[in-house]
Amino acid sequence: MHFQWYPGHMTKAKRMMQENIKLIDLVIELVDARVPISSRNPDIDELGKNKARLILLNKSDLAEDKWNDAWSEYFREKGFSVVKVNSKKGGGIKSINGVIQEACKEKIERDRRRGIKNRPIRAMVVGIPNVGKSTFINTFAGRACAKTGNKPGVTKGKQWIRLNKGVELLDTPGILWPKFEDQQVGMRLACVGSIKDDILNMEELSLWLIDYLREHYAGILSARYEVEEEGAAVEVLERIARARGCLKKQEELDYAKAALVLFDDFRSGKIGRITLEWPTAENEEK
Repeated sequence: MHFQWYPGHMTKAKRMMQENIKLIDLVIELVDARVPISSRNPDIDELGKNKARLILLNKSDLAEDKWNDAWSEYFREKGFSVVKVNSKKGGGIKSINGVIQEACKEKIERDRRRGIKNRPIRAMVVGIPNVGKSTFINTFAGRACAKTGNKPGVTKGKQWIRLNKGVELLDTPGILWPKFEDQQVGMRLACVGSIKDDILNMEELSLWLIDYLREHYAGILSARYEVEEEGAAVEVLERIARARGCLKKQEELDYAKAALVLFDDFRSGKIGRITLEWPTAENEEK
């Protein structure tokens, strides 16, 4: 499976970010806690250099806790402020204001020396599609001010959102690079829903996920679906199809439907808390 997904409005969004970066004190970057490196856009480091940086490990409730801690440490060592959040349920959101003030203390001190008081910190919210930017902004601002949806590419235009606590947020559409040099990155992003399902072969993708889960989370499929995990991945998918009654006419097994069941359970955390990548020496180069 070859991945490439880069709608035209994303090229425009990158240009918009380059224009607006001069107005910004802080870059708030959302990454998916299950795939923190794969869900980072390589352009953001270049765009955000010389700015205060905050990484939010979003959907941290869906990722394994020990790896959330390891990733937090990984990014802190690189000079980022880090908060683990669950934007949908509000987990970790209350601590963000304090972290923003700490991340921007040099700017606040500079303003104070110039006699400027209470100028809002201006922050840019960035991230790849479907990582939860709009949901985060709505939760953080406490009102539905950014259009939300669970499909990649919902946020299209530019919005400034004024918060009462001295922070102005610029919501920008997520940017995904035009081509994945590493197709494993594409696989991980497809699994967590950052690439539109309608351009993917979900059955093929489900075999990759089954193999990954068997290798790193042995027993988790068996516990969820009451199936044996041995044999080829397609045999496991077949057992899941039988266990969940995924049938076409004439009692033929519906593998596509079984794949969707697997991904619904994985993405919602019903299978368990799963992390698809962890800090390694290889990531140092990225």
